[in-house]
Amino acid sequence: MFCRYFRVAAILASLTPLAGCEPVSMTLLGVGAGAGVAHQMGGLAYRTFTAPLSKVRAATLTALRRMDIKVNKTEKLSNGEALYASVAERDIQIELEALTPNTTRIKAVARNGLLVDSATAVEIITQTEKAMGV
Repeated sequence: MFCRYFRVAAILASLTPLAGCEPVSMTLLGVGAGAGVAHQMGGLAYRTFTAPLSKVRAATLTALRRMDIKVNKTEKLSNGEALYASVAERDIQIELEALTPNTTRIKAVARNGLLVDSATAVEIITQTEKAMGV
């Protein structure tokens, strides 16, 4: 009988450290990443707005000005636009994609060399939401 309780206790004890991984998985899935940031995976932050591309672009530029991040260049894409910026040794890329005439998806990534800075990417989208009044 003692052996059986010992085995159960050993199994439970071995599973306890795995509970510490839950906050990591929640971060990877974007849970709690930001109030309105719908998805975050591998340092990329995404959000879809029910607004035309021009309005999301204007709000994104307002957000970057608030954050004192200067846009280095812009590039037209087949169905949107890419904004490139840099700040504090981070290269920032923001893609705006028109899904429909009234729906726009924003994707932001901030890289510091080989590392990604998901906090900065999420904050850019959060500030874009604020600029849009969402």
